[in-house]
Formats: sequence, C-alpha cells, structure tokens
Amino acid sequence: MRGLACVLMFQTHCYDSWLSPVARQSKFFVYSQLGGTFPAPLFLFLAGVSFALVTQKLWQKNLAPSQIARSTIRRGAEIFAFGLLFRLQEYVIAWGWAPLSDLLRVDILNTIGVSMMLMGGLCWLVLSLARAKQEAALIFAAAATALLISLLTPQLWTTWRPDWLPWPLESYINGVHNLRTPQAWLFPIFPWTAFAFAGLAVGFVLQSDWVRSREIATFLAAGTAGFALIAISRWLDHQPHQLYAVYDYWHTSPNFFLIRIGMLLVILSAGYAWCRCGAGEWGFSPLIQLGQASLVVYWVHIEFVYGRVSILPKRSQSIRTASLGLLTVFVAMLGLAYLRTRMKGRGAELLGSFWRPARAD
Repeated sequence: MRGLACVLMFQTHCYDSWLSPVARQSKFFVYSQLGGTFPAPLFLFLAGVSFALVTQKLWQKNLAPSQIARSTIRRGAEIFAFGLLFRLQEYVIAWGWAPLSDLLRVDILNTIGVSMMLMGGLCWLVLSLARAKQEAALIFAAAATALLISLLTPQLWTTWRPDWLPWPLESYINGVHNLRTPQAWLFPIFPWTAFAFAGLAVGFVLQSDWVRSREIATFLAAGTAGFALIAISRWLDHQPHQLYAVYDYWHTSPNFFLIRIGMLLVILSAGYAWCRCGAGEWGFSPLIQLGQASLVVYWVHIEFVYGRVSILPKRSQSIRTASLGLLTVFVAMLGLAYLRTRMKGRGAELLGSFWRPARAD
C-alpha cells in the first residue's frame, strides 16, 4: 500500500509540474490529479497502522505506558525533524527565488511527525487510565479521535479559526500559512491527522486475537465496510441541508473524509487479497520495494520533478512527453529504493570490518 502511494504520488507530481497549460485542460490531467488525493491519506493511514504494530510489540514486552510513549513520541519527533530538514533543503536549493516563509510550510512529513506524537500521547493516556479491556479502549479512543478531528475541521477552517495565533502556529491547525486564509495544498492537523488515527484504530483491530483467527472474514468485512462508507458519504453529500454553514466537500467536509476512509479500506482489503493469493510473492515486487524506502524516494523525487534539477522543463510538456518523464522517475526511484534497502546497515558492517575488539588470550 505504501508503494502504491509512491506511484500515485509520482504521477500526480510529474503531470502537475510538467504539463503545458493546454494539456492541463484535458480530462487526463483532471483524473491524474484526482488520483493525487490518495497518497497523503495512504501515508498517514499506514503511519497509524505501523504505529499500532510498534505499540503492540512494546506493550507485549510489559513496558510501562510512559516508556511506550517515550519511544513512540521520540520517533514522531524524528520524523518531524526530517520534515523541517526537508524544508530547509528545499529553501537552500531554491535560494534566490523561494520566500523565507517556505521554511515554515506545513508539509506531509511535518504532519506525519505531529500525528505520531499525538498518537503516542493518546496511547499513553489510554494505557494509563484503562485497567481492563485496554485493547478495546485503544480502538475506541483512536476511532473517536479520528471522527472528532473530521467533525471539527470545517469550523476551524472558517468560523472558529484561531486567527489570534501567529500564522506559523495557526498553519498547523488549518493550513493558513502566511496567506490569511486556509490553503488546500497544505497538510494541517485538521483534517489530515484524522487519517493517522483511523489507521491506528485499524492497526489495533488487525492485531487482536479474534481477528487473527478470522483473517479472511475480517478483510472481506473491511472491504464491505469501505464500500458502505463510500455510499453513505455520497448520500450525505446529496442531502438538501448540511450541518455546516460553509460546506466544502473536497477539502474540509466530514463526508469527503468518509469516502476517503472507505476507499482506504477497499485498498487494504484488495492488498490483502493480492498477497493472500500469492501474487505479492511473484518474484520482484516494485510496489513492495518502493514501500520499503518511501521516505527516501519521496525526498529525492521532489527535486527531479519540482526542483532546479527537474528532468523536463516545467509547464511546457505534452501528455506523451510527461508520461515518458514519469516512467524515468519511476525507474530511477525504484533503483534508488533497491539500493537503499540493500545498503541499509552496510555502513555499520563496513566499520566493523576495520575495527575488531582485542581478543583476550
């Protein structure tokens, strides 16, 4: 699923950066950007699932809630620091034409890091307070938090805007940046962290003993629930009366959150079916390879698509030329992911070959 997110991210960024104004008027471009609504929810959702896996392992080692929180929150802080470092790199590379405010842009890595820290705090709170049925309490708390974030988003983008905060802080709540109004191209806590908490709930569900003994039925139910959420979202969207004074289906609406969660559950179920039938083990898997090095390929591909070393001139290409560029980016990032996974840990091995502790005779 993470590899799929990388591929969808590549095509979204490549066509957005390279297509000419004429090509951008085509239905092809519209559908390519529609596919671009998936990568961020996928990355955040899977961050939540992975967070649940890690928390469960630490919990099974009988670590105290404070120890679990310290370990997981520290990892979230590391990802957040990577996000700040990435913004600094982009600013330095674009020296001369990038505004200084770009250093404080709320990007996807920042949001993943913040989401992980918030999830660590929630898990610490639940594990500290719940004395029985902690697993059920974690699932309920994560799902309820996801729903609450989604329901609060429209208000925090409009009538409840915390505009009394400095814009770098308000931007983490509604993506206002320094432009006075929330920007749909940024990744603030509301609504984006809701996808991480939804993934956290799903991750804890998938690890329960009851589910482990009923895997096929569980993933089938997940896919069915996904289609149901899609239908419910569309039904709610077509109602004559809406709950919020300002209704923006594509950016802040809880209805759009529902349809994206539904699609994520369908993708989750399809991914399970693909691997269950053995197709995921047919030799070399590009999606698995990309997924194992998603942070690296995200970091690097941006420069070859949007940066000064873009492999094609921006905003001037036909769909055919941009597609060839996309293929080039895909192959290059796949090669980078392969090298990254093969070289991981080799540095320590190399140092070890030059240094051996003295053997006592």
